[in-house]
Amino acid sequence: MSEARNTVLGIHRQMLVRLLVIVVAMFAFGYALVPIYRALCEVTGINVLTKQDKAAAALAKNTQVDTSRSITVVFDANERGNWVFKPETRSMTVHPGELVTVKYEIVNNLPKDAAGQAIPSYLPAKAAEHFNKLECFCFKQQPFKAGEKKEFPVVFVINPKLPSDVHTITLSYTFFEVAGATAMVQ
Repeated sequence: MSEARNTVLGIHRQMLVRLLVIVVAMFAFGYALVPIYRALCEVTGINVLTKQDKAAAALAKNTQVDTSRSITVVFDANERGNWVFKPETRSMTVHPGELVTVKYEIVNNLPKDAAGQAIPSYLPAKAAEHFNKLECFCFKQQPFKAGEKKEFPVVFVINPKLPSDVHTITLSYTFFEVAGATAMVQ
């Protein structure tokens, strides 16, 4: 009987060790997902819309402004939820290679502290790879107190390699509350 009991206990210990190894492996995999995701996005070019392009900073410093071309940039703002979200200007004319700043105003009309984030999109879609943002509130979640109003700059440069058939670019943002992110508000 004692031998059978020892065999059963040995099987239970083996199972416990296997389960612990699985738990540790799952934790390690979950912990490694963020760097794996970042590396995958960098290699494949996925998530190019919200990443800050370090090459854009070099482009802004080293590029001559192409004054022979003018691009109309239309600024569109949409909000999801009880926010006021608008650009300081609806459009402007810029030259490729020119460093440009435009401001957006965001007001939290929620009766509570909240965090929000903007997601950009571009029209035409082929303009996205040539529209380089150096500074943008869309890069991270923005905390707001209840009723708080803030202004955020968007600093960008349009790469002179933009196809010559593109004369207008629409930069559209959708701003929304990030659920569960209110703990970030200070």
